[in-house]
Amino acid sequence: MSDIRRIKLRINGSEAEREVETRMTLADFLRLEMELTGTHLGCEHGVCGACTVLVDGQSVRSCLMLAVQAAGHEVITVEGLAVGGALNPLQQAFWENHGLQCGFCTPGMLTTLTEFLESNPDPSEAEVREAISGNICRCTGYQSIVASALAAARTMREQKGKS
Repeated sequence: MSDIRRIKLRINGSEAEREVETRMTLADFLRLEMELTGTHLGCEHGVCGACTVLVDGQSVRSCLMLAVQAAGHEVITVEGLAVGGALNPLQQAFWENHGLQCGFCTPGMLTTLTEFLESNPDPSEAEVREAISGNICRCTGYQSIVASALAAARTMREQKGKS
């Protein structure tokens, strides 16, 4: 017998309300109920970071969080990072610096780095490497990801200085 709950939350700026089983993970909710397939499932143990999303601005492993725990909160997935249909500075930097290869880890990297760059707008290479240490990439060797994060940080600082 399953326990069903009605939840309301905000996903990528839009209100969402659904009935879900209390045991459904946030990752499965996003992928299956909301059809936001950018959130990837890798290990389903919180180790690889592919399922990372932002909940109230904080990086969360959506494979470890239940959908009912997200009720009343703001969830941002990789689909919600673009601004007005245009790539944000971090996404643009990934594009320009070849920060992705197969793309499997990219959504988790982008959401993790979004939170990190918000709190550290002028990071060192070592700080970027530490920030992404919980996200596994099997393709890039991380150098292009780090270069992308540093380039994005520069662009974001320049944009802030102009406003």
